Amino acid sequence: MSRHHDELLPFFGLEPPAASTRRRFLQLFGGGIVVAVSARDLLALQEESPRPSLVRELPGDFNAFLRIGEDGRVTCFTGKIEMGQGVVTSLAQTLADELEVPLEVVDVTMGDTDLCPWDMGTFGSMTTRYFSPALRAAAAEAREVLLELGAERLKVPREHLLARQGQIVDTADPARKVSYAELSKGQAIGRRLGRKAVLESVADFDVVGRPVRRRDAEVKVTGRAQYAGDLRREGMLYARLVRPPVHGATLRSIDVAGAAAVEGATVVRDGDLVAVLHPTPDGAEQALARVKAQWNRPASELDQDSIFDHLVKVAPAGETVAEGGSLAAGRAAASAFARRTYHDGYRAHAAIETHTALAAFSDDRLTIWASTQTPYPLRAEAAEALGLPEDAVRVVPPFVGGGFGGKTANQQAIEAARLARLTGRPVQVAWTRAEEFFYDNFRPAAVVTIDAGVTPAGRIAYWDYAVYFAGDRGADQFYDVPHHRTVAAPTGFWGVPGAHPFAVGPWRAPGNYTNTFARESHVDILAAAAGLDPVEFRLRNLTDATMRGVLQAAAERFSWRPAKAPSGRGQGVACGIDAGTSVALAAEVEVDRSSGRVHVTRLVCAQNMGLCVNPAGATIQIEGCLTMGLGYALAEEVRFKGGEVLDRNFDTYELPRFSWLPAISTVIIDAPSEAPQGGGEPAIIVVGAAIANAVFDAIGARVLRMPLTPARVKAALAAT
Repeated sequence: MSRHHDELLPFFGLEPPAASTRRRFLQLFGGGIVVAVSARDLLALQEESPRPSLVRELPGDFNAFLRIGEDGRVTCFTGKIEMGQGVVTSLAQTLADELEVPLEVVDVTMGDTDLCPWDMGTFGSMTTRYFSPALRAAAAEAREVLLELGAERLKVPREHLLARQGQIVDTADPARKVSYAELSKGQAIGRRLGRKAVLESVADFDVVGRPVRRRDAEVKVTGRAQYAGDLRREGMLYARLVRPPVHGATLRSIDVAGAAAVEGATVVRDGDLVAVLHPTPDGAEQALARVKAQWNRPASELDQDSIFDHLVKVAPAGETVAEGGSLAAGRAAASAFARRTYHDGYRAHAAIETHTALAAFSDDRLTIWASTQTPYPLRAEAAEALGLPEDAVRVVPPFVGGGFGGKTANQQAIEAARLARLTGRPVQVAWTRAEEFFYDNFRPAAVVTIDAGVTPAGRIAYWDYAVYFAGDRGADQFYDVPHHRTVAAPTGFWGVPGAHPFAVGPWRAPGNYTNTFARESHVDILAAAAGLDPVEFRLRNLTDATMRGVLQAAAERFSWRPAKAPSGRGQGVACGIDAGTSVALAAEVEVDRSSGRVHVTRLVCAQNMGLCVNPAGATIQIEGCLTMGLGYALAEEVRFKGGEVLDRNFDTYELPRFSWLPAISTVIIDAPSEAPQGGGEPAIIVVGAAIANAVFDAIGARVLRMPLTPARVKAALAAT
């Protein structure tokens, strides 16, 4: 990974690139009212941010989040991108309510580095939590400026006016009004409010909180949505690159004569980059097949089974991230004890769209259309790689066909940019599925050990927790444990050279589902040791009102009937917190003892995400999380030998199928008085744990390694 990606991950201290000038900004936008968000409007965001770098002070002239055009349409500009999470809809809802305009007049421009405010990237379920407040501040100031302008136009005191449906209206005489479009007249208005704008009350919202159909739904289901691989430019070449057979291999010799002989083919070599290009993708593929390369391969015996001992061996000294009380006192108070080690393997992001980019030069400026979660970091990385000033690089993300953290890295875009400069023509690089698996920054394998005990009264007496290479996200102890310690080695899952045989990185709710799997499996073990029903045991050890609420809501919707596990019914539960959202999941499974195959028949998920901007979108997010979670819980695991990735396609790397889907029910706790929290990741973190607990309840066998493959279930049965 480049220096920029090292800084980006995890959450992600990258300094913002230099801002565009006001002149450049106005040239791009043309007319309209441009409203800037001042630094003081963003200070409150920093206070709740997990890293100070999440929010940066942006120059006022650059930090324009919206534009009101002469035609009355309103454009929202955001550095975030749309990769299926639905923020193209929820951001429009937020802006419409705060600015007091109809939702249907709001357009959203996303991720264009020439048009949009700088953003560190789209990940971590942070769009609603960290971008929306800044957008609301901009919209509130715009509304107040428009009221001032309206007062001057109508010659009516400001306090007699209302902003409503894109118009400034005289409350004493509603026939007297002026539209936002009339006030803008295509001119950039530099007026500032001079005071902090008062935000709309949630009680006054008309659009936020209502279910709204996703505005990208129609173009996607009809196939009209444009992704990076759909784009074409005159004279464009398709590139295929020579790739090593294993990670760590070095090129010993190469013969490209056969490739060069293919009619229309161009062969390019620039340092470590060797590529064949052709006006057609098939021609590029044909030319690549004729390249003869020999490689020096590194020696390594690590595989998906031996990796766990290796990780514990090479892990640095752990950092205590939380502790309280005395573990010795807790052990003295306990009457039953449990010590277990949990393993979790590597996983691919496996997005439908592979990494793709199109790069082209025009008038000494480089434009990159890329499937990326991080357009601004990509701009900085491309500028550095090609020795260009950042304002000579523009990144334009079309729709992104899934990311899940995997498209924070931009190798394909840098390859396309280098080749475009070398050939002088537009170049598209679209990875094959095999390349996608090989170069994926996998979710890292990890190990968790837990030593804990329970009192005769069914209370958790102590909790000694150590996690290796999953980080501490989700390792927080929200149960009431008087004596506890949590150690993470390292606190993130990067930064230990040689720990992993290939690149690793964030995978939807990074590290959390590993920690949740271990914690919630262990809580179930303690519940069984105490002779208590799993839900009752959790409630007995919870005073957190929000977590109790989601657990009770899930249990009620599930029609949970208390019983000590294993009851033979195949029911399990798990709780967790991610992106500020509390979530609980109840699962029901059937287990075939002869084959070891697990079939999930029912899932009920409840979550409290504060004010829910779009309940329809949030429901889809939950259902998507649960569906994707079936994969990591039951089947997905990257097999490898040394630096060779053995899984190169979906014939061996098994994703969830429609036939796997259980009945799914969702409960979104109504909490309009609370700040909106993330919805793109929380529900996925509890899937593995709830299923593992349900498997134990069904057959009395505890599987301590994900995924819960048939072989592991059978092995656990044999060990009981």
